[in-house]
Amino acid sequence: MRWTVPNILTTMRLLAAPGVAVMFLYFNRPWADWLALALFVTAAITDFFDGYLARLWKQESRYGAMLDPIADKAMVVIAIMVITGYSGMNPWLILPATVILFREVFVSGLREFLGDKSHHLKVTRLAKWKTTAQMIAIAVLFLGTGLAYLEAGRPPRAGEGDVPVNISHAAVANWIGLALIWAAAGLTAVTGWDYLRKAAPFLKDTP
Repeated sequence: MRWTVPNILTTMRLLAAPGVAVMFLYFNRPWADWLALALFVTAAITDFFDGYLARLWKQESRYGAMLDPIADKAMVVIAIMVITGYSGMNPWLILPATVILFREVFVSGLREFLGDKSHHLKVTRLAKWKTTAQMIAIAVLFLGTGLAYLEAGRPPRAGEGDVPVNISHAAVANWIGLALIWAAAGLTAVTGWDYLRKAAPFLKDTP
């Protein structure tokens, strides 16, 4: 494996995933929220550049192809875990989060089961949009929890505001984040079904 710039960016994104959770261990809120948001957004941006630079500079590698989806999933799963914990386990957030986590585990299991036939489950354009939607939603939710902590002086629930929405930036950010995470969950479910449909012929027992 060569340490090209794209591979370095992908590796840094993978290491940034647990860093989002670590922010809440070593920093007080809302600084933890802002630092987690900054780290998450920076890592999400590298998701575009590593692939783009690899194609531009003809530095595509098996290492990058293997690690890129793992880094994306680690970022999303860990960030969702942190947000649900600090949002008071709001069911309006837990439901779409469950869909997202279930799909990621399910599709990873399908790919592992298919083995050398897993190339039939190539990442689609819709799946890339799904990942983008998830990352945007998570970033907005981090913004909302940080703002709500400042405004309310206590750990907030996602989508909750102590003042009317029209004068609470936190409530606006939280509700937008919830709407986006539901949209991302919808895309996630659709792509999961698409992968299951493509894998179905390989799941039949031979007579």
